Amino acid sequence: MKTTKSIILFCLLSWGVTWSGFAQGNSQYVNPIIGSGGHGHVFVGANVPFSAVQLGPNNVPQGWDWCSGYHYSDHVIMGFSHNHLSGTGCADLGDIMLMPYSGKLRTSQGRDIIPGVSASSSFSHKNEKVTPGYYRVLLDNGVNVELTTTERVGMHRYTYNGTGESRLLIDLENGLGRGYESYIRLIDETTIEGYRFIHGWAPTHKIFFYAKLSKPVKTLDTFLGDQPVGKSSELQGHNVKAVATFDTGVRDVIVKVAISSVSISNAKMNMEAELPDWDFDQTHQAAVEKWDKALGVIDIDATPKQKIIFYTALYHTMIAPNLYCDVNGEFRGIDGKIHTDNHFVNYTTFSLWDTYRALHPLYTLILTDRIPDMVNAMLSIYDQNGKLPIWPLYSGETNCMPGYSSVPVIADAYLKGFKGFDAERALLYMVSTGTNEQQAGIDHFMKYGYIPAEKIGEATSKNLEYAADDMGTALMAKQMGKTDIYQQFLKRALSYQLFFDKSILKCRPKMADGSWYEPYDPFLANHRDHVGDFTEGNGWQYTFMVPQDPDGLIALHGDDEAFIKNLDELFVAEGDFGEGAPPDISGLVGQYAHGNEPVHHVPYMYAYAGAQWKTAERVRMLQEKFYTDQPDGYCGNEDCGQMSAWHILSALGFYQVNPSNGIFVFGSPLYKRATINLPGGKKFVINAPANSEKNIYIHSAKLNGKKYSKAFITYDDIMRGGALTLQMTAKPNKKFGLSKNDRPVSAK
Repeated sequence: MKTTKSIILFCLLSWGVTWSGFAQGNSQYVNPIIGSGGHGHVFVGANVPFSAVQLGPNNVPQGWDWCSGYHYSDHVIMGFSHNHLSGTGCADLGDIMLMPYSGKLRTSQGRDIIPGVSASSSFSHKNEKVTPGYYRVLLDNGVNVELTTTERVGMHRYTYNGTGESRLLIDLENGLGRGYESYIRLIDETTIEGYRFIHGWAPTHKIFFYAKLSKPVKTLDTFLGDQPVGKSSELQGHNVKAVATFDTGVRDVIVKVAISSVSISNAKMNMEAELPDWDFDQTHQAAVEKWDKALGVIDIDATPKQKIIFYTALYHTMIAPNLYCDVNGEFRGIDGKIHTDNHFVNYTTFSLWDTYRALHPLYTLILTDRIPDMVNAMLSIYDQNGKLPIWPLYSGETNCMPGYSSVPVIADAYLKGFKGFDAERALLYMVSTGTNEQQAGIDHFMKYGYIPAEKIGEATSKNLEYAADDMGTALMAKQMGKTDIYQQFLKRALSYQLFFDKSILKCRPKMADGSWYEPYDPFLANHRDHVGDFTEGNGWQYTFMVPQDPDGLIALHGDDEAFIKNLDELFVAEGDFGEGAPPDISGLVGQYAHGNEPVHHVPYMYAYAGAQWKTAERVRMLQEKFYTDQPDGYCGNEDCGQMSAWHILSALGFYQVNPSNGIFVFGSPLYKRATINLPGGKKFVINAPANSEKNIYIHSAKLNGKKYSKAFITYDDIMRGGALTLQMTAKPNKKFGLSKNDRPVSAK
């Protein structure tokens, strides 16, 4: 019998041979552990781009930082489940959890690892490896676990090295949502099926599974919670668990688990279509190839460390939104119905309040083939739910965060010329959503022209988000010749002006009678004595939450100098957020909070006042300060790709401030050369040969060999292909982008 040390060494060497050579392209630079510490909340495990399955470990939840089911500080695994959120501030999913172990029959899971009692296992990060499409850990209970996936099927490979019989716990009770019904059935000695129905952050979602095992199950013991029911082939209840025991001597087991929101039969269909065979290494190889293709949309000339940070960020932008339909296109909608005969690929997990700002504009550059399906998924949600999505998750609308942030995403797609969806229908749904009085605060918005502080919680933030969204509706209506709609929503988009107190140059909650809220402290993030405060922020931060109209905000300040002075002060002002301020306000530089999304466009606003060089300073500082190659490499929730998208766009050298106008404002590129590989074989190259840690300023620019004096570039110019050449220097050229004609402008 091999010693434990020999077994561990053998497993590590075997894994090294298995994994080595698989990653040939940009996936070799990805470290999915980045963001799994601190408050990053990223998913850790195996998946393929935008897949329905995110197969990975679940720790025993200990609070907010376990929203994805895993946190780098933890050293206990309770199982491996088939769906996870990534980077969110709320917890859900973690469904259909499997846990292999050896020895005495047991189901109890928790942080206290009691030999022969607990099914959980401790582990060490030394014995853990995660790369795109692959996860591996040697558990302290002696089981070597390897995971890989297709789009809708998870594949587990277990090597049991402990003493006693080899067992597999199938846990349909535990997850990050509360199960209210579950079911399991042993169909034959190698086939298990079942489901789990959940109330969670998404009010309700249902997940069905179909599992095949490479070795026969000798017995199936069933439990309700941890109470044994007996050896049974079938059990239903709200807290079902089962333990499959294999024949004596079985040490190697492969398990395939397909999921579906529709039915067990659809889950079986997904498996038969995507993973009919048993070749784990081949499935792993296919997953890596999918990641290499996906991550090949951008190539950079950079240091190894820069590549790790960049491609890990790019990887994180492709975990969500998630595929949410079976191979035949069917899915369970928010209305609870099964939707069939669909002519688009359906998606879910749209963290729109976060991702409308940078992630979706990034997609219009690098994922053009997916844009129409994502828009159609949003339009389909309106058909199911009577409004466009806010934060949809599986078959539920969480209604989380202010705004109807699908609107700027749809408008941006239309204004950039994307086809494949019904624009007339889309605009109709945008107008309907924006005037739906069931939407929080819309009745007051329509009555007063703004949302008064005393009428609803977080009134000012809601209004500012609606205003940013409404500019998308206005611009789309204008392009379509719908003048009445354009005028109506343009007025709403400019309603932010009503909250600007010129006496203090700050955004300020306003009462229904038109007076300012008193007393007011723009540093406070929680105004506990009234309900009209801000969402995860304060008055300092929300003063600049006007991505749709920086020109107008500058005009409210009086002139460029006053605006620049106020913006400078944002980055140095010190003050107390007050008791009970939310933890999301992180990544602080003065009052600028990079760990939360409402300020992500703010460093780029200098360029609208003719000070592009200040944008370069701020952006480069934020890149160096808040993006690292460590487990706590993000300064706040990664939020389904938004935090990463900011890094990617900024590293390329530009950022789309207005989420619906296709104007990318120059910042400070990080690399000497970066190439966006566009559809049709075209390329857009950003050359900055003198770029360095000191040479952070753009002195001058050329576009396709011709002098280019503007401090921005349009979407159309990028998508035509070509080369942008930037001369970088250590001292700012304050004349670059200074002329009114060379500044980015707000589309109205």
